Amino acid sequence: MTKPNEEVKNQLLDAALTHVVFDGWSDATFQAALQDTGLDPVVARAICPRGAVDLALAFHRRGDAAMLERLKSADLEGMRFRDKIAAAVRFRLEAVPDKEAVRRGVTLFSLPQHAPDGARAMWETCDKIWTALGDSSNDINWYTKRGTLSAVYSSTVLYWLGDDSPDHQATWEFLDRRIDNVMQFESFKAQVRRNPLLKPLLAGPDWLAEKIRPPRRDFGDDLPGTTSRSD
Repeated sequence: MTKPNEEVKNQLLDAALTHVVFDGWSDATFQAALQDTGLDPVVARAICPRGAVDLALAFHRRGDAAMLERLKSADLEGMRFRDKIAAAVRFRLEAVPDKEAVRRGVTLFSLPQHAPDGARAMWETCDKIWTALGDSSNDINWYTKRGTLSAVYSSTVLYWLGDDSPDHQATWEFLDRRIDNVMQFESFKAQVRRNPLLKPLLAGPDWLAEKIRPPRRDFGDDLPGTTSRSD
């Protein structure tokens, strides 16, 4: 009986991870995974038409899934919201079994032809964090929250890749500082709104927010230069 697509993709991914450290997310890695699994190349290409690029995205989404499972079981009751965000980002990084696979992924998605895929994957991760933590915004805040968290998350990933401190303590401190920066900016915006002399500065953005329709949850439509597709 033909195996479900996800099962085949997971087989390929598991096999590929042993080669990524040497060959990156490349065709050489994909071919090695094919050889290791003994899967029909035609079937494999039908499921992963872009080869290792699709496996790199599957690896990223596997990490997202592990993060969500940990968030479900974690006791976040009583925590400040900024601490919940920090915990989610930490859970996401701790879900990574091998830093080198992420480092090779950063290299892959820095290439112009794959940059939209990397941005889309980052956006998906941040949307999953906000959604899991109960965000229900449906105006411009839906975009700004995810855009801001994308900046925090991406900078934290880069810091984490070079961090060799015990238990990545330096990374968690870096993450806290980045979130504090965001919270200070949000506090500033709130002060502006309360000040009758400064409030007109936000009249334009507020008017725009009222005109924006609730966002569509199709990530391919959310990001410019990308098209939606199913995996």
